[in-house]
Amino acid sequence: MIERESLARDPKMSNPLVLAFLGDATYSHFVRYHLIAKGMVKPNLLHKTANRYVSAKAQANILLTIMPELTEEEMVQVKRGRNAKSGSSAKNADIIDYRHATAFEALIGYLYLEGKEERMQEIINRAFAIVEGAQQA
Repeated sequence: MIERESLARDPKMSNPLVLAFLGDATYSHFVRYHLIAKGMVKPNLLHKTANRYVSAKAQANILLTIMPELTEEEMVQVKRGRNAKSGSSAKNADIIDYRHATAFEALIGYLYLEGKEERMQEIINRAFAIVEGAQQA
């Protein structure tokens, strides 16, 4: 496994789009594992259900819901991610949701690189509860 230290000397100063890239992959991995652990085994159903967790709209909703629970340090990274100019446009989301989703992913990537796995897991578990609560409503 690649050591985190080799990826980023100081995650606080890393490009927020790089953090978002890593956060996207990390969060997607946790979503897939979560769904399989819940007993889903049909690939088509897995894909459709995973999209409910990883869509820009879902991630924006997650971020807006958890923002009051974030630390000052985490909010700095959220703001960096939200304000990053990606040069690409959202395909299936409005720009505000896209920016908030990028901010959420940057936060996950930041926590991963910082080695704050317990906090990252707390936020991911909270994200699952938010998405699953929204599905029931």
